[in-house]
Amino acid sequence: MARQAHDATGTVTTAVPARLDRLPWSRWHWMIVVGLGTVWILDGLEVTVVGSIASRISEGGSGLTITDAQVTGVAAALYVAGACTGALFFARLTDRYGRKKLFLVTLAVYLAATAMTALSFSAWWFFLFRFLTGFGIGGEYAAINSAIDELIPSKYRGRVDLIINGSYWLGAMGGALLSVVALNTALFPADVGWRLAFGLGVVLGLVILLVRRNVPESPRWMLIHGRAPDAELLVDDVEYRIERERGRPVPRATATMTIHQRGTIGFGEIARTVFRRYPRRAVLGFALFIGQAFLYNAITFGFGSILVRFFDVPSGSTGYYFAVIALGNFLGPLLLGHLFDTWGRRPMIAGTYLLSGLLLFGTAALFGTAALFGAGVLNAVTMSLCWCVVLFFASAGASSAYLTVSEVFPMETRAMSIAFFYAIGTAAGGITGPLVFAGLTESGVVSDAVLAFGIGAALMVASGLVAAFFAVAAEGRALEDVARPLSAVPDDDRPADGSTGQQVTSR
Repeated sequence: MARQAHDATGTVTTAVPARLDRLPWSRWHWMIVVGLGTVWILDGLEVTVVGSIASRISEGGSGLTITDAQVTGVAAALYVAGACTGALFFARLTDRYGRKKLFLVTLAVYLAATAMTALSFSAWWFFLFRFLTGFGIGGEYAAINSAIDELIPSKYRGRVDLIINGSYWLGAMGGALLSVVALNTALFPADVGWRLAFGLGVVLGLVILLVRRNVPESPRWMLIHGRAPDAELLVDDVEYRIERERGRPVPRATATMTIHQRGTIGFGEIARTVFRRYPRRAVLGFALFIGQAFLYNAITFGFGSILVRFFDVPSGSTGYYFAVIALGNFLGPLLLGHLFDTWGRRPMIAGTYLLSGLLLFGTAALFGTAALFGAGVLNAVTMSLCWCVVLFFASAGASSAYLTVSEVFPMETRAMSIAFFYAIGTAAGGITGPLVFAGLTESGVVSDAVLAFGIGAALMVASGLVAAFFAVAAEGRALEDVARPLSAVPDDDRPADGSTGQQVTSR
């Protein structure tokens, strides 16, 4: 097995990245997936539960003096603001102090804030801890995505990242069904049921925290921050476990790279790297996040109102329809994820964005055709099925946005890059989205809803076209090959031109 060679100047030559990438799938990798990936289930649960219980906690006897509009407006905006702030704040700390410390801290913040939300006794308390819950969740995105991509072998990175990000919709589905039970006053008093819904999030978070304690620090991060011996020992231990599990040696890794170990990197260098060295990738990140944010808001902001206003679905039953839509969202990354590793990033990212946009255009056309609508061609079930098909592809595309920004920028900037583009997409969805779509989808006018669908579809198609030209063929490639670390010692004269990274040396 390869060992590091280093000198007094802090330069280290290592095969750790190659050793991680050539590992066969094992129980150790499943532990990574469960420990880190399940946080998206909590996020989906959080967002859906709040939307579903808004009408209940605004009623008399809920224990809070708060209006429905404050729950879905003020509290939702504060959650989004907290997520954006937390992503940027914790990302900086993640790149500086390591992945493990921060994915433990951010989960602890989420748990404490959610528990305090369940104990809310006034509107200001509810608003404060919705902000802090978002603050913790936002920090999770940067810490978790960077850790997952740095620990999962390159052969599986695409599908694992997509499925993990898509698991958000398992939480959304659970939240929708949980709200139906929690809001049943025959089972729980009006001032207890909604608190129990938040309490379940705390219980799930505690279970995840117990598993996450066993997830190690990223060896790639340790290499750059002066802990090369620790990184080597960690990979030695992982290889030993896998060899015992499989009963045979793991393949030998021969590719090495040389880096200058360093401490923190300033915001100026991060910005220059992202926008000057990789401008096409920056445009790609913006396009992918903005496109999926608007498509999702075009549908999710209006689905409940459309079902109630146009299809006479009782407001208390919309959760069942949302659970079906959420299932379609999860199946997309689950069933299509492996194609991002086999067919490739560019055709799959561009294809899922373009196809979902075109399908939403088709759904808008069906919905807007008065003759078809009047003849009953569309009803609550068929409309929900149309949304399911659209979101089956859109969810895979949206998940690939997180994958893209976590693998196409250098390791030293990875968490900050994820946080930056996540904050842009979240702000677009949580701030601009409501301003654009809320009035359109709640007006009760068919043409307004069609316009909302059209805006989301158009931006999704535009993002797909950007991906067709700018997406990076990262499938099966080491992260250090996709984007050469800033700390890497160049072994030839090839410049980083913004479209390819430098291949690690082989000895």
